[in-house]
Amino acid sequence: MTIRRIVPNVHAGSQEAIATNRDFYGLLGFEEVMDMGWVMTMASPANPTAQISFITEERTAPVVPDLSVEVEDVDAVYAQVLASGAEIVREIRDEEWGVRRFFVRDPGGRVVNVLTHRPA
Repeated sequence: MTIRRIVPNVHAGSQEAIATNRDFYGLLGFEEVMDMGWVMTMASPANPTAQISFITEERTAPVVPDLSVEVEDVDAVYAQVLASGAEIVREIRDEEWGVRRFFVRDPGGRVVNVLTHRPA
């Protein structure tokens, strides 16, 4: 199983909070790489897999995940997680912005967004 990146998801609460975080993390060298209004992601220009996301709300699932893990084969990971008996918070599905993902609760109660980008 190949992990491509791990991204902490910070609940921002508002558009203003997203803007404030954009400014602050810009001071640390991060650049905006995605902004969908309700979620904004920043990445290191030198290491694009070093990322952080700020989320005002989760528009397609019941909760805001605590972190995201991008994997090479999300269907294989989903099958393993399902077989383990772990709590699936949101079933696997394709999103309109080009990812396939599901949410699972880890042993500590954190919600993990497990995803892969679909080919264009």
